[in-house]
Amino acid sequence: MTEARYCMPPEWAHHTSTWLSWPHKLESWPGKFEPVPAVFAELAFQLSRSEQVNINVLDEAMESQARRHMELRDPEGHFAKRIHYHRIPTNDAWCRDHGPNYVFRDQDGRRDKVILDWDYNAWGGKYEPYDDDDAVPSRVAEIQHLPRVSPGMVLEGGAIDVNGQGLLLTTEACLLNPNRNPSLGREEIEERLCRYLGIRKVLWLGDGIAGDDTDGHVDDMTRFVGASTVVTAVEDDPSDENYAPLQDNLRRLQGFTGLDGRPLEIVRLPMPDPLYYDGERLPASYANFYIANTAVLVPTYRCAHDSRAIETLQSCFPGREVVGIDCRDLIWGLGAIHCVTHEEPAL
Repeated sequence: MTEARYCMPPEWAHHTSTWLSWPHKLESWPGKFEPVPAVFAELAFQLSRSEQVNINVLDEAMESQARRHMELRDPEGHFAKRIHYHRIPTNDAWCRDHGPNYVFRDQDGRRDKVILDWDYNAWGGKYEPYDDDDAVPSRVAEIQHLPRVSPGMVLEGGAIDVNGQGLLLTTEACLLNPNRNPSLGREEIEERLCRYLGIRKVLWLGDGIAGDDTDGHVDDMTRFVGASTVVTAVEDDPSDENYAPLQDNLRRLQGFTGLDGRPLEIVRLPMPDPLYYDGERLPASYANFYIANTAVLVPTYRCAHDSRAIETLQSCFPGREVVGIDCRDLIWGLGAIHCVTHEEPAL
């Protein structure tokens, strides 16, 4: 038997489905949980226009609740057949980080789809319990009858972004944080990313944006939108606390090259106006978008920069409809659209 070779496709590759975990943890949106399920219903509806949607629910009561919200959003049930519910318990709703990381495995002349079961510790043990979230990939693998491989490293989906051709974006602030993998150094982390995701070059950015409790997830700042093109959030106000870290990341991006030695094409994405709740800065960013088969869902914040962000991303995805989703309520949980979605690529 030859050694297996793995490859993680880019988000814009064709999907079989998108996974969500229905929200239920009141403490994640303290004093503001009530409007959150309706936001998830809107996301699920928009996704169901494009592809199948899989939703994790705790039990029959939660499934009934989710179905009621979907009926309110799609009373005619035009896309209801594309939405499937699974009794997979979760601790929280951030499916990007606890959901199944699908990759393709080539071995002995055969390609199959595999779920990578990275370790999950709720962003360095910040929020307990997280045992059900950690078990989501294994439970999905079981119901889908897919092979499961455990790389033996803590990794959240929001901490990485790939172009499907050997490049990976991440941040030093997150992946090198001792609260994730204290026994692994940079070279060892790179080795596992390369081995299990088909990466040949890791592009390291620096710090994350203000209010991000994940220690600097890259999906709030910089994303691949093509094999050699990235969009990156840039703050124009020098007095804003995001100005310096985003300028540093921009300078790093300008120095990066692809595997062919050519510079990356960089598209600048605005930042929304600062958003606060109860005096707390929230990690609002337009970079937290999600690429579905026929659409790109972009968080909006009732801000003057919303339209420019949508126009910028529409120019990056001319074959997809860019749809803005109001995330002023969702972001109080310290995450937006990309944080709650996880793609399942088609083999």
